[in-house]
This record gives sequence, C-alpha cells and structure tokens, in this order.
Amino acid sequence: MQGDETAALKSAPEQARYGETVSSDMRLALLRGINVGGKSSLPMADLRRVLNEAGFEDVVTYIQSGNVIFRSSQNPSDLEAQIEEVLATELDMPIKVAVRSHEQLAKSVADAPNLFTPSKDTYHCDALFVRSPLSVDQLMSVVELREGVDQAWSGDGVAYFARRSDQRTKSKLSKLVARPEYKLITVRNWNTVTKLLAMLDEAAANQR
Repeated sequence: MQGDETAALKSAPEQARYGETVSSDMRLALLRGINVGGKSSLPMADLRRVLNEAGFEDVVTYIQSGNVIFRSSQNPSDLEAQIEEVLATELDMPIKVAVRSHEQLAKSVADAPNLFTPSKDTYHCDALFVRSPLSVDQLMSVVELREGVDQAWSGDGVAYFARRSDQRTKSKLSKLVARPEYKLITVRNWNTVTKLLAMLDEAAANQR
C-alpha cells in the first residue's frame, strides 16, 4: 500500500543526514506493550537493573514505553532472544522485543516518507517495527486504510503509518489490535523514533 506523491521517499541529501554507513556497536531494544493502559507494568529502573545484571553494557532507557539503548557487538536477532529470556526469567514478563542496530534505525529514519518530518500538525505518524518471524510484507497485507485518513508504506523491518490528525478517530490503525500479527509488532510514534536515533548518535559519538 502506498501513499500519495507528497510522501515520496527522502532525497539522497536528506538520507545523507543520517548516513546509511553509520557504524557503531550501539543497539536499541523496543519492548512491546508495556506500561500501556495499566497492563504489563514495568518500572524502567527494574528493566535497567536486570539488563545490567545480565551483562548488557551502558544501559539507558527512554520514557516509560520500553525503549532501551545499550552497547553490544552481537547480532540484533540474537539479542532479541536473550533479552526476552531475561525478562521472562527475572521479571516473569514474557514480552516480545524488537532489537535494531544503530545503522538499522538510522536507515529506518532516512527511508521514512517525507510527510513524517515536516507535517507533525497535519499527520500523526507511527513506525511499526516488525519482529521475526513476521515480515513487513505479511504485516502490510493485513493493514487496513481508510481513504482520506490513512496512508501506509513498507520499509526495511518497519512499516510507516500516517493518520490525518484532524480525523485520527476514524483511522483503521486500531483494527490491527485484533489481528494475530499485532503480537509481533511494536509501535512507536515518530517523535520517539527520532529522539532514540539522536540518543544512539550521541552515545556512539561519546565512544570515539
């Protein structure tokens, strides 16, 4: 599914702002569905503690929705299983986790539709990060759009979803909740995504 011509992918100069050659050992873990609607309550101090005790380095959390920055040379897919095991065994919380490298998140931001950055007052924009074994193509095959309200695009490991701010109550994004695929995605608003990338940039720069 594609949006209109106003949402073309960013130009090469804009992509260069984030640099798809970003290389660092910083990682981002996105926990799914915690501290939402009074369910799956998890204090960030407890999250940092168990990850530090498990050997993860330079652990930092951002806001209460389960965003964790840390340092590791391991493959993101291997880290997903490790963090899920820590959460299940140490906190009795069987939570799905999506992990992205610094480079992967930079690419997700660089590849976002143009309207994600300049039109914050016009659109509510979200990134839907996919956890294996679900693929973005599988997710997009079940995403429903309301004409004139919703737009969606495929990315690398992420789907982009925009809702008109003045009609967001009519959006069909909420219909995903009833789908089995919903259990393998974690959603972040675009302000959070760009803030997390800035934090990864800063952490990587501090290591040099």
